[in-house]
Amino acid sequence: MTSRPPLLLTPGPLTTAPSVRAALDRDWGSRDRDFIAVTARVRTKLCALLPEHDGLTAIPIQGSGSFAVEAMLGTFVPPGGHVLVLVNGAYGRRMAEMAARAGRRVSMLEGPETEAPDVAALVRRLAQDPTIRHVAVVHCETTTGLLTPLADVSDVAARHGCGLLIDAMSSFGALPIPASVRFEALASSANKCLQGVPGLAFVLARTEAVARAGGQAHALVLDLAAQWAGFEANGQWRFTPPTQCVAALDRALADLDAEGGPPARLARYQANLAALTDGLAAHGFHPLVAPALQAPIIVTFPAPDAVWWDFAALYDGLLEEGFAIYPGKTAAAESFRVGCIGAVAPPDFVRFGAAFGRVVAQLSQAAPRA
Repeated sequence: MTSRPPLLLTPGPLTTAPSVRAALDRDWGSRDRDFIAVTARVRTKLCALLPEHDGLTAIPIQGSGSFAVEAMLGTFVPPGGHVLVLVNGAYGRRMAEMAARAGRRVSMLEGPETEAPDVAALVRRLAQDPTIRHVAVVHCETTTGLLTPLADVSDVAARHGCGLLIDAMSSFGALPIPASVRFEALASSANKCLQGVPGLAFVLARTEAVARAGGQAHALVLDLAAQWAGFEANGQWRFTPPTQCVAALDRALADLDAEGGPPARLARYQANLAALTDGLAAHGFHPLVAPALQAPIIVTFPAPDAVWWDFAALYDGLLEEGFAIYPGKTAAAESFRVGCIGAVAPPDFVRFGAAFGRVVAQLSQAAPRA
């Protein structure tokens, strides 16, 4: 490997800025006034990223983003409640499993991994089954990088009196969530578009929905209503918080503001996407998802039908060049994924495209001939 750490072209953990890493270099007492102030500031800043949405509260939680998603499902879908999960990838299926493990009644509306949820089918399902009171959806399905049109789903859910729960793990902080999207709760992570570090997640929720959810969570440590009540009472976490991660997110949010907020970050990610797809197209690789549905978050490329193909060899070769990518997660065919997010810029993707070409050429030349 190179002496320098590789650029993480993944959907998280991802490459962070020196300013964020520097924020980790301090110990905090979890009940100290200074740390309580940092937590309060982070909660306020998270809500401020959705200025068109009124009545929100931010509830941080320890753990990866999946912890926040499971906490959201177990807190807002009550015992005996029925949730319909829109599934077009691995993370939608994970949501369904989480809700089922929490003892909630779960139905799935499944569709192809390269297509947005079928809104007409959603209308039919909700009309047929009035016991469904919540709809859960992944905003950007990082199985493929596909972007779900949230406004359409939100409109249908609202017309049928269903609360909308959103996995916005890899979208929050860059991709817009219009005011027309009326959600009950939304889960995300510090270590995606906010460019913080792993170990901290959060849920943004309607305050009245959190208040209604008291006492109905399926797990003690994943009870968002109790966590919120503690924050509102004394600003403190219920259990030992990831103090350094909170401080790093505080710094990352300041960096986001300095960059120009979510619109500027989105513009950089879109430029990253263009540089990535142009670079790999030069070597015959094209995204699995159609451009209209491709989010500038992570891109899935189908594996070639070639004798030289070996993801492990490609991964190792790129690591030698200073880049880390992800294996594919699609069910239908083998693939690999390259992330566009993190403290990376278009010139990094130009360099990646050149390195990718070199590695592919080496693998192709070394492959046995028929």
